Amino acid sequence: MVVAIVALMAAMLTFLLMTLLIIYVRQQRRMNIFYRLRRYNIVEAGVTIDEQTPLGDRIRFWLKRAAAPLAELRPIQALDLKMRQAGIPLLGGEFMIFLFGSTGIAALVTWLLTLDGSNAFLIGLLTAGLIWGMVTIRISRRRTAFTEQLGDCLITVANALRAGYSFQQAMEVVAKEMEPPISDEFAQVTREVAMSVPLESALEGMNNRVGSADFDLVVTAVLIQREVGGNLAQILDTISDTIHERIRMKREIYALTAQGRLSAWVLILMPFGLALIMYLFNRESLMLLITEPLGRMALLVSFFLEIIGYVVIQRIVHVDV
Repeated sequence: MVVAIVALMAAMLTFLLMTLLIIYVRQQRRMNIFYRLRRYNIVEAGVTIDEQTPLGDRIRFWLKRAAAPLAELRPIQALDLKMRQAGIPLLGGEFMIFLFGSTGIAALVTWLLTLDGSNAFLIGLLTAGLIWGMVTIRISRRRTAFTEQLGDCLITVANALRAGYSFQQAMEVVAKEMEPPISDEFAQVTREVAMSVPLESALEGMNNRVGSADFDLVVTAVLIQREVGGNLAQILDTISDTIHERIRMKREIYALTAQGRLSAWVLILMPFGLALIMYLFNRESLMLLITEPLGRMALLVSFFLEIIGYVVIQRIVHVDV
């Protein structure tokens, strides 16, 4: 029970620290081009830290300096893309430093409270998993929100083209009139084009950041139209209708498979609920699964069967549209 309370306290502390940092950097968010300039010290080269510097700026400065040696590593560059996909205004190296720092703090606090290295190691792993899980969830939610906005975005672009706007001006209209995340992505493209990046390269970069099959179709159509010509507004209208229909079908399938997805979660959570009940009312029987070799083997087999059952249910209820 003490270990569970300590684990909960450490997780809450880490979550609070991460939330405060994200709130601060969201207020100070910059465009992607700024991230790249910052990596190579083209900007912020003359930043200094003194007693009057706010704490948030000090944290950013320390993160930047600590992450500078990691900037050229390939895994860190791949993590840069993850940060852009999640909409987190940090470089990959800075996020890695923050991840290890949070993990170390959680493990240290646990060790100071329990004086048990195994508990500290476990809490550290749970903290790292929690932070990375939050990033993954943020990427998924941002991608879903982008896809749901894409149909209306294409209608806006098509109407702007019919009104006599160029494609680049139509993207600026989307950046000004629509809500994030799609407005942020189109604003990023317009900034890159303004800095002499070819439109094709800017759109491909946006496609890599978004990772949406629907937007990949849009980029392909735009690039082909720029090569061979044609009525782009009509093409975008057709793609918009297709995307709206796919979204409608996905929502319908999501509703029809709700029972199967709920069954998967019940399958995963029920053993833990039963273990908690047994711990409260029949602790001796539960301890047999931990103290006896046969009990530990039964737990291991049950764990693998749980994973297999969850994967099978997910494959049944997952339907590609």
